[in-house]
Amino acid sequence: MNKQQVLALKMLCDAVVEAVGAGGTDGVPGGTLYAALMQQGCTLNQFESLMTALIRAGKVTKRGQLYFAV
Repeated sequence: MNKQQVLALKMLCDAVVEAVGAGGTDGVPGGTLYAALMQQGCTLNQFESLMTALIRAGKVTKRGQLYFAV
């Protein structure tokens, strides 16, 4: 990945974490997040990889099909 791609990925991660945070204590359904990203060309595999990375980084948690900001 080049510097521009890394920056774009960081911006995407920050935006997803912010969107999950907007869900508050109710959380955000994974399907809703995926649908929004799918509109921008994100595949299911890319979405799952992104969310797994955010969970491992401690930025979000997942309970059932809901994501919550940490």
